Amino acid sequence: MPPLFLFLFLWLTPVADAQRREHTVDTWKPVHYDVSISFNDQLTEISSAKTEIALQVLKANLAKIDLDFCELPIDSVSVSGQPARFDRAPDLLNVFLPQGAKENDRVNIVVNYHGRPKDGLIFANDRDGNPSVTGDNWPNRVHQWIPCLDHPSAKATVTFTVSAPQREIVAANGRFVKVTGNAAISHWRYEESRPIPPYCMVIAVNQGARLDAPGPTVTPLSFYVPQRDRAYAAKGFSAGAPAVAFFSETVAPYPYEKLALIIGATRFGGMENSSAIVFTSTLFDLRANEKTSAHFGIPMRIEEVVAHEIAHQWFGDSVTESTWADLWLSEGFATYFAGLFVEKYDGEDAFRDYMRKQATRYFAYEKQRNAPIHDSETPDLMRLLNPNNYEKGAWVLHMLRKRLGDDLFFRGLRAYYNAHREANA
Repeated sequence: MPPLFLFLFLWLTPVADAQRREHTVDTWKPVHYDVSISFNDQLTEISSAKTEIALQVLKANLAKIDLDFCELPIDSVSVSGQPARFDRAPDLLNVFLPQGAKENDRVNIVVNYHGRPKDGLIFANDRDGNPSVTGDNWPNRVHQWIPCLDHPSAKATVTFTVSAPQREIVAANGRFVKVTGNAAISHWRYEESRPIPPYCMVIAVNQGARLDAPGPTVTPLSFYVPQRDRAYAAKGFSAGAPAVAFFSETVAPYPYEKLALIIGATRFGGMENSSAIVFTSTLFDLRANEKTSAHFGIPMRIEEVVAHEIAHQWFGDSVTESTWADLWLSEGFATYFAGLFVEKYDGEDAFRDYMRKQATRYFAYEKQRNAPIHDSETPDLMRLLNPNNYEKGAWVLHMLRKRLGDDLFFRGLRAYYNAHREANA
C-alpha cells in the first residue's frame, strides 16, 4: 500500500476500525484453503460458498478449532466428512472436533455458507458502470468472507474456484488452471502453491479487459482494466515489467507463478495481494502539475505506486511480518525499494527528491506523535499505516545502506530474504 494515498484516506474518510487482535498460530495452523465461491447474476451477493480448511493441530487433546469468521449465514459444517457441531461468537466460528485431536494431526474442516459480507469483498460498479466484486482484505478483513485464521503469521496456500456469469472475467492469486462452464456460468480455477498471508488472498470479478504485457517478461504479466482504460494500460503499467526484473536481480527471483496488475475497487491506492495486485480505480486519472518520470513518461505517482506494490511481492508477501507491530518490515521495505527503482530508472537526483519527500512526511508526523517504529500499542490497525512504518522504515534502511556500503547492504538484504522467504520475520 503506498503511503500518500493512505494518509489522505485515513484522515479524510470515516471508516470502521480494524481492531487489533493477535489471533496468532497457537493451537493449530492452516496449511491450505480450498475456496469455491459462486455469485448471483447481478454480482450483489454470494449465492453459495464452500471453504475447505486443511490444518495441522499443534496442541494435544484439542477439542475445537476457533476460526475467524463473520456473521454470514452458515449452511453446514463438517469435520473429515462428518457433520460437526459448531457455535458462533462475534467474528468467531468454533468448530468442535468429534474427538480430541492429537498434536500434529491433520484435520479437514468444510464450511458451507452464503450471503453478502459487510467487508472484505467490495461489491461496486467499475469505471465502465458494470457490477464488479474485488477482494480487499488488509489488515484482518478476509474472515468477512473466508473462514480462516486471520493473522499475518498464519500463512497458507490457497485454491480459488470462482463461479460467475459468463460475461465476467476472473483474476485471483496463483496460476490460472482452467475455465469451464456453459452459456450462462463460467467456473474459473486458480492455484497458489506458495504460502501467503491471509490478507493477500483475493479474487477480482468484472467485465473489463485482460491484456498481456508487451515484450518478454520475467514472469507471465497481465493487466486487468476497465474497458475505458484499455488503451492506456500498457503505458500506465509500463514500469511493471522493469520493476519485476529489477527486484528479481536485486533481491531474488520473483516468488510467484505470475503477476496480474488489476484496476479495481480497494480502500487503498494499491494493495499488494500476492501475484494479483489491485490498484485504485483512479490510478490512471491524470492530474494537473504532476511530475513525470523521465524514463517511462508517466506520472511519478504511478511509477512509485506500481514499484511499491511490486516490491511487496518479496517484502510483505513472501517475507511477511510476524505481528502487526512488525509492519515496517513490509511497508518500510516496499517504500525504500520503490525509491531504489526510481534511482535505477530516473537517476540519483530523482532518488534524492524521493527520499527528501519521505523525510518531510515523517518529520511532520513526528511532531504529532513520537513513537517507536515497533508499535505494539495502537489499537486500530488502520492507524499503523503511518510514516513510522513507511517513511521512517525506508530511512532506517537507507541509513543502514550508507553505513554498510552497497555491497554489504545488499548482500545482507538477500540473506535476510532467503532466510525468511515463504515464511515470517
